[in-house]
Amino acid sequence: MKVLAFSDSQDLLSQIATKMRSMGEVYLLTPAASSVANYGAKEVYEISPPLMSDSVASAIVSLQKAHGFSHIMIGSTVIGREVAGKVAIELGLQIKTEITDLSIANDLAVTKRMFFGGKTVLEEESSARIFTVMPGFSEPSKVAETSPVSKAEAAPSRIRLVEELPKKASSVDIEKAQVIVAVGRGVGSKEGIEKVKPLADALHGELAGSRPVCLDYKWLGEERQVGLSGKKVKPKLYIALGISGQIQHIAGMRSSKVVVAVNKDKSAPIFEEADYGIVGDLFQVVSKLVKALN
Repeated sequence: MKVLAFSDSQDLLSQIATKMRSMGEVYLLTPAASSVANYGAKEVYEISPPLMSDSVASAIVSLQKAHGFSHIMIGSTVIGREVAGKVAIELGLQIKTEITDLSIANDLAVTKRMFFGGKTVLEEESSARIFTVMPGFSEPSKVAETSPVSKAEAAPSRIRLVEELPKKASSVDIEKAQVIVAVGRGVGSKEGIEKVKPLADALHGELAGSRPVCLDYKWLGEERQVGLSGKKVKPKLYIALGISGQIQHIAGMRSSKVVVAVNKDKSAPIFEEADYGIVGDLFQVVSKLVKALN
């Protein structure tokens, strides 16, 4: 198995490299070679920014024609999804999108991905050779050796960047948090969030929220939303306070190592995902937890 992987997200590319190096040889295409040079790649190809989808696609196609990779893995980012479509058309290869896992059996790809809006996980067997990969594909792990780096040739882009309007930079990246205290509608109000914040502080963790909390009511910023349409997190500890546990939310935190759920409804679906469940008033529980921790 000989794999070429590209992503403009260096964290996601390191996840792909870590997983695929255990299955065969992996080669990386990136605008920042130094950040992924210690993840076991046979070679790292560096492409010069700015990254435009047609230019990146041309680099991948050129590398494929020159080296004959068996599979092409592309990070599922905004530009990655566009690149994947262009590459699949240019090379005439079958593609599987948004995968969360991959294995090879009898020269066929066995993939897993969310389906029906995250309500279920679909496992498929196909002859696909191109894949877009979701965050959380693996736990990144470095190696002692440093991969050799060479320049990748790319055709000039036919896209012209007219203007770039960056969003206000966020001070938090919950995708990297080791401890997350997440709140749902059960917290009641924005003021209610202030009452549970001491728990996050005591655990040196980050606050997060469900879609209603972050997008509908705006009690927390959208950068703190966990779920299918938000961030995919994988902390060591995930505490869900007043979250019912709809599948769209579960899709964003399913990779958490330990899940603790607090909800007054003993039938809440979140308890099916929890390692530890507490049925009760979340504010009373939080108060007792903070007291015990302090």
